Amino acid sequence: MSEEENQNMAPGLIQAFNPVEAEDSGDQRRRRRNQDDPIMNLRKWTPKTRLGNAVMAGRIVTFEQALASRLPIREVEVVDALIPNLEDDIIKVNMVQRMTDSGRRPRFNVMACVGNRDGYVGLGMAKAKDVSMAIRKAITAAKLNIISVQRGNGSWESSTGPGTSVPIKINGRSASTRVTLMPAAKGKGLVIGETGKKVLDLAGITDVLSRTKGQTRTTINYAAATFNALSNLNSTRISNEQKERLFIHKGRKLE
Repeated sequence: MSEEENQNMAPGLIQAFNPVEAEDSGDQRRRRRNQDDPIMNLRKWTPKTRLGNAVMAGRIVTFEQALASRLPIREVEVVDALIPNLEDDIIKVNMVQRMTDSGRRPRFNVMACVGNRDGYVGLGMAKAKDVSMAIRKAITAAKLNIISVQRGNGSWESSTGPGTSVPIKINGRSASTRVTLMPAAKGKGLVIGETGKKVLDLAGITDVLSRTKGQTRTTINYAAATFNALSNLNSTRISNEQKERLFIHKGRKLE
């Protein structure tokens, strides 16, 4: 594949169709033996939506262009093609039972979080009869619910320059759980519960202060409230002067 053709393809498609790509190591083959491989799925992908056809044709090669197109993301392969090498983490696995005439019928409810640790994160939930199927469905739901995260340097303790904290104080809520994220100086770390750390770490935020209210022991609501706080940043009006002063950037970090 020529260099000019590579420039007109999404990063994930380049990895899928590049003939000189190195083979996976033995550990990765063992890890992926019992689960779907996004790169292998891209090789067999046949787009069914307008956005999928545009990505396959090379008209859209970045996630920012996909958002600007205003087309809904309904194929998980679109996310795998535009943001390859997404990492996933299982937030919670619950077993629920329903009593029927034939006895108890167990089902599993799974919440998963995906992100590239550089400005993109998604959260999703799914149910299935077995754990492995529920995990795959939850990861797919999280990819389809992925958002770009605004990061900046909004702490008065920080020196000038780009930062990887939240630019302003922002609130998120899920049921009775409320999470408030506040800017922190570089090196402060993630001052938040373990559940919130998983979401923020996959989003690419390394420094933050937080305050919580409500039933924070409810893991699912805690994760959802943290994710909603990051999502609310995208709907907050921020002037151009504030963006320059706080070094706000959205999505991947600009070098």
